[in-house]
Amino acid sequence: MANIMKWMKNEKKETMAVWPEIVEDLTNLSENTIVKEKMKKILEYNVLGGKLFRALILVYTFQLIAKEHIKKNMSILICIVGWCLELMQAACLMIDDLQDKSLLRRGKPCWYRCEKIGLTAITDALKLEYSTNYLIKKHLKEKECYIDLMEMFNEIKLKTINGQLLDLELSSNIKKKPNLELFTMDQYNYIATHKTAYYSIFLPITIAMRLAGIKDQKNFMQAKSISLEIGRLFQIQDDFLDCFGDSKVNGKDGTDIQDGKCTWFVVVALQRAIPEQRKILEECYGFWDSKKVQRVKQLYADLNLQKVYMLYENKVFNLLNIRIKQMSCEIPHEIFLNLLKIFY
Repeated sequence: MANIMKWMKNEKKETMAVWPEIVEDLTNLSENTIVKEKMKKILEYNVLGGKLFRALILVYTFQLIAKEHIKKNMSILICIVGWCLELMQAACLMIDDLQDKSLLRRGKPCWYRCEKIGLTAITDALKLEYSTNYLIKKHLKEKECYIDLMEMFNEIKLKTINGQLLDLELSSNIKKKPNLELFTMDQYNYIATHKTAYYSIFLPITIAMRLAGIKDQKNFMQAKSISLEIGRLFQIQDDFLDCFGDSKVNGKDGTDIQDGKCTWFVVVALQRAIPEQRKILEECYGFWDSKKVQRVKQLYADLNLQKVYMLYENKVFNLLNIRIKQMSCEIPHEIFLNLLKIFY
């Protein structure tokens, strides 16, 4: 664990060294001074400040599976593709914050809340999202895997939007009151898989595999199965932090209860609640009234959901450890085991 954390800290510096090139590429897309300046502000405010987690998964996976001559020739390109993942992540967060009416992101006001931004955040997010295609085309067009990379990015963007669509359809952002009858574990798993797991875990790992020259589909199928399970665990942990975390530590405020989101916690609460407790959820879940929010949190406490979550997390962690060690593909088990350790 200590080794992987030390590696991530060092590699983050290497990835940051490529950032000025990303800014130059994307600000020079337009000859208009106002557009250039706006793009620079969008990039610096929304892309920087995160852990670069997705970019580092890509770099880490690539370094473990690529041959030495490939590593030497593609080190900068890998960082550029890593930044494409971070651009995609930033775009998702900008839209998500606007739709969820969130207040904080990475310890500062969400982009849409900044002066003179508002709904223009939608255009700004789209600018970042489409910038990924430009960067991949500019820097990797001559590579054998270029078409595969473009298709993968576009396919995962669509899956992510599908997850976001269902997330919003079930929440009180679309309807005045969420329909708790629709809050099933199947619906939740679809959201967690499509909105989070595909682009957070599956995409960086499979991009690294493509860039390293791996073509056997069996390798991709096994990597997909494990990475999506890890990604779902990642989303459940995010649900936990949203409900029970400290905004001063997390850098963002939790609004899942107020937004009436279909989270792991409300689904488990519905499974365990007696009729009187379910009535509390029906009356209080999905409202911005602080007293109603507190009643939902008290119900979670009454149902001992923090302990239920800890037991579930431990169970999934142990099962995934076993599954990873049983994998027969060419991808080193170390990649997935270290990802699990970071989360756990």
